Amino acid sequence: MSELHKTFAKSKLAKLPPDVPMYDETLDEARDEEGSSASSVSSTGTLVPSPTHHLFARRSQGTSQSLAWTDFFAQELFLSEEVDDLHIIHHIYVTPPTDSGPLFVMHHGAGSSGLSFATCADEIRKILPKAGFLSIDARGHGRTVTVPISEKLDQDSPSTAAVAQTEATCQVELDLRLETLSRDLVYVIGQAKSKLGWENLPDIVLVGHSLGGAVITDVAKNGELGPKLLAYAVLDVVEGSAMDALQNMEKYLSTRPTRFPSLASGIEWHTRSRTIRNTTSARVSVPSLLYEESEPSDGSRPWVWRTDLSVTKPFWENWFIGLSRKFLDARGGKLLLLAGTDRLDKELMIGQMQGKYQLQVFPEAGHFVQEDQPTKTAQVLVDFYRRNDRSALVLPPKVADMQAAAAMKKGTGAADKNNQLK
Repeated sequence: MSELHKTFAKSKLAKLPPDVPMYDETLDEARDEEGSSASSVSSTGTLVPSPTHHLFARRSQGTSQSLAWTDFFAQELFLSEEVDDLHIIHHIYVTPPTDSGPLFVMHHGAGSSGLSFATCADEIRKILPKAGFLSIDARGHGRTVTVPISEKLDQDSPSTAAVAQTEATCQVELDLRLETLSRDLVYVIGQAKSKLGWENLPDIVLVGHSLGGAVITDVAKNGELGPKLLAYAVLDVVEGSAMDALQNMEKYLSTRPTRFPSLASGIEWHTRSRTIRNTTSARVSVPSLLYEESEPSDGSRPWVWRTDLSVTKPFWENWFIGLSRKFLDARGGKLLLLAGTDRLDKELMIGQMQGKYQLQVFPEAGHFVQEDQPTKTAQVLVDFYRRNDRSALVLPPKVADMQAAAAMKKGTGAADKNNQLK
């Protein structure tokens, strides 16, 4: 921000009531210094707010009340699986497509959940009513549960209470390697097909944010979805900036709150710290990131993170090494949607100049581009789908067919002429 803009902002804010925090220059300085650092690795990455921002101050009534997932998706599915001595109940949010519409398969970033795409999916549906959605909670995230087989849950009725209790009390060493998360996504798509009674998979557009971008790119590169994969879109992550950000992740994690006095205060922290810049998005997605401890170590702040990002450290490099090359080499339409061009690395710059993929930049958005700008993101994704929709292609007729039609027309014309002479 220029000095002129700062002066103007200060003059305007000075006229407001004294309980409104004044403009803080350290915010811009922090944004310039941090930029795309930790945000490319953690889906909860943000700036450390200054003390003047009063993160837990009272806000207008209703702006921090949670919103139900049912306002954005048609149903949820719990898909049971036993693998590697573990019992996993994969949790997904689904809205089936209609009239041969596409299925947008969405994968969130580290520390987030499937509801990170709730408002974006809702906006896509307004533009493309026939579209369907499948948004996954990855292992160790949201309401997906991973327990030892010895503590197996009832797969026929994985109740909310059982899921919440297991998340709070059962600790397992999570396998969050890229290949494991990719396998999970392919498995969930196949199980959803069976559960929903689809004879064939719809045409699929993969959409991944941050870590999710690495997962969907890996799935696209492996080709496990075959011809059903039309295209894939990666949101605000590239290999270069993500690898650079690893140096700052531990510092970032040490600065964010570990506990909250209430769910509403957790929502407020995300909006006031500008981690999520859209209040509606925060109200639907943040509740899935936190849970209330039944026996909290701090009774005044019983709400804690569902996902401990610090334990994911061993997997950070595995997620992003080779991402740019895989993104460029995988088959299908390619879209890279970023919050700033500074995130592009050399390999992607060269690929962009060669026209190998579509690039879209939302400089007004933060790391959570699909939550900060759901309407614009939805329009870009719908346009992206339409450009890659094979059913909309009208192929020119074959040369042989054109020649045969011309000969037939010529013969018909000669016959008519002879009849006229007779």
